[in-house]
Amino acid sequence: MSVSLRDGKSQDLYRRAVRYLPGGVNSPVRAMSAIGRDPLFVERAQGAELIDVDGNNYVDWVCSWGPLIHGHAHPEILAAVQATAANGTTFGAPTALEVDLAAEVVSRMPAVEMLRMTSSGTEAAMSAIRLARAVTGRDTILKFAGAYHGHSDGLLADAGSGLVTQGIPASPGVPAGAAAATVVVPWNDPEALRAAVAANVLAAIVVEPYPGNMGVVPPADGFLELLREEATDAGALLIFDEVITGFRVARGGAQDLTGVLPDLTVMGKIIGGGLPAAAFGGSVALMEHIAPAGDVYQGGTLSGNPLACAAGLRALQLLDETAYPRIASTTALLAEGLRAAADEAGEGIPIQIQSVPGLVTVFFSEEPVRDFAGAKRCDTEAYGRWCRALLARGVYPPPSQFEAWFPSLAHTPEQIALTTEAAAAAFAGLARTAS
Repeated sequence: MSVSLRDGKSQDLYRRAVRYLPGGVNSPVRAMSAIGRDPLFVERAQGAELIDVDGNNYVDWVCSWGPLIHGHAHPEILAAVQATAANGTTFGAPTALEVDLAAEVVSRMPAVEMLRMTSSGTEAAMSAIRLARAVTGRDTILKFAGAYHGHSDGLLADAGSGLVTQGIPASPGVPAGAAAATVVVPWNDPEALRAAVAANVLAAIVVEPYPGNMGVVPPADGFLELLREEATDAGALLIFDEVITGFRVARGGAQDLTGVLPDLTVMGKIIGGGLPAAAFGGSVALMEHIAPAGDVYQGGTLSGNPLACAAGLRALQLLDETAYPRIASTTALLAEGLRAAADEAGEGIPIQIQSVPGLVTVFFSEEPVRDFAGAKRCDTEAYGRWCRALLARGVYPPPSQFEAWFPSLAHTPEQIALTTEAAAAAFAGLARTAS
């Protein structure tokens, strides 16, 4: 049954926010403009429940876009942060926590022997690209249409027409020269990949092994293995952007799950336990090119921040051998429930539910989505109406068709049931509108 959300305080805050913040937010997707409404302002959260400033409660399937695999305000993670903060918040000098966190990551990630901490995934991806260019002596990077690797200039290049297209700036303010060193090809297209590798002298191929930034679009069978083969044959480095998948889809990320090992790995989100932290890593031979061991410069005042390291270390320690079967089960229950909810609405609502452990996307599409072009053909207006109906029923979905849902260890069967019931009612409402 639909309820009327209280939104007075959120509306007042939004009116104030647009005076001081561009669009009223500090990251675009938070504005909720993609689903046709103003943003909700959050007051607090616990477990898998989020409460806004007006006192509305929601089952949260965004979970801060992935870091909160244990849910909000996990007591052991909070305790680790509080104990660390009592000794100081930042020193600009090494701490034992940085070493402990690095050792924990190395014990999990098959292709990582050494890493460098940063404060954001954008910074880590940018630094991994710099390292790849330095060690290969080449400039050109290959990425895939619809893949997001942070907002550094060259990585904002996106696809144009044709199978293989030189990157063009995807945002005002990105120099044409920065984008020109990026080649963009369609995801899951072996022929386009082979043509691009043959036509360019590549420093690196950078890839989300399980893309989540066009929605969840898994690789076709053999496609990751082909990337590894093509990169090796071309003398280029293969970079896995595991900001989303790292420590989520498996203990050691997508590389652990698939057995395909990259040369460099970009990490973020879960590695900070809900605080700002990221990293990039690889073999000792590659990473010792980074200053001060080598001559490739990278630095950051808050890199390895002790609060983030404490949170990240405890978050990883809590991901024991029971965690990943639980995440996989929660993901499957959610995906099956959403699929059943769509089926209840009848054939008038074309829906594709795509998932991997820890990630789900509901695509409003007639057919499975295999690439960014397919994602862009989805009915985003219907998705927006559906999301608004979910919010009215106490479910907080990603406010964009091109994002993933993030199941966590805090989500309960009861919350999954509430979500699927709300989804069924929302689908039914769309079906009545369409008829």
